[in-house]
Amino acid sequence: MLETILGSVNIERVLIFILARKDGYAREISRFYDTDLDPIQKQLEKLEIGGVLVSRKAGRTRLYSFNQAYPFLQELKSLLKKALSFYPEEEHERLVMVRMRPRRNKKPL
Repeated sequence: MLETILGSVNIERVLIFILARKDGYAREISRFYDTDLDPIQKQLEKLEIGGVLVSRKAGRTRLYSFNQAYPFLQELKSLLKKALSFYPEEEHERLVMVRMRPRRNKKPL
């Protein structure tokens, strides 16, 4: 939806994912969208160099989140929230639902 403005569908995916979940890492984002890892990593690096995102290490994983010092952060977030409101309901739900705990063995779905 915003790929023409942002220049790439992968930039849109990265920004929407981080908006919905507050932070994320490259493999998590690529698995969510069922896409290759390399383009996601390149976009994360590009956005970090541009100052839009910041990263921190959590073990061996590099977590990315929005840079609170980015001057256009509020405007960018409002644009992304507006775009997210037009996403299909099931994709919107998948984005905001975060499961971090493992399931108990043999627990029914």
